[in-house]
Amino acid sequence: MCQCSTPFFHHPPQSSVSIHLPEWINSVVDWNTPLTNDSEKMALALLLAAENVKRQTGGPFATIIVHKKSGMLLSVGVNQVVPQTNSTLHGEVMAIMMGEQRLKQYSLSQTADEYELFTSCEPCAMCMGAILWSGVKRLICSATGDDARAIGFDEGPVFESSYDYIQNAGIEVVRKVLQEQGQAVLNQYIASGGTLYNGAAE
Repeated sequence: MCQCSTPFFHHPPQSSVSIHLPEWINSVVDWNTPLTNDSEKMALALLLAAENVKRQTGGPFATIIVHKKSGMLLSVGVNQVVPQTNSTLHGEVMAIMMGEQRLKQYSLSQTADEYELFTSCEPCAMCMGAILWSGVKRLICSATGDDARAIGFDEGPVFESSYDYIQNAGIEVVRKVLQEQGQAVLNQYIASGGTLYNGAAE
């Protein structure tokens, strides 16, 4: 008889998952003031990523979703993979989930309103898919996938054709907005001893 170790049996099966943003978010985010341009919007995403590193509450990635016409914030997300033991909790996924829950919609394109997603680094393969399904109309990125790979993160199968695909699906893409600042957040994460949590690297 096999005596294989089955460590997951030491814990009962899960019937629910609780997901939350760090407690400090509302002390940093001004929900009542509109953001007026791409640089200002990206600066907030980068601030959230930097704070996540500084406060040691997750990885060096953050995302905001903005109502395109008014400039008002719908939602924000910071990477929560390590603190919430969930490999899917990237900044983009967090922001998308929070935004859809706020609107009580499964897609951000269910109304005539349009939303745009600003992320501190180009999305990984998982987040690229989540962005496609989310219904946002613009994707704006700061640091590049190469910047993330340079510090040891594996972004998965994301190619130039991936960006072509989502643009053909009706999502405008803008890349390298405040790229140097985005790259600096990644480098600070590694310099401060941040965990590289790629599944294959464990």
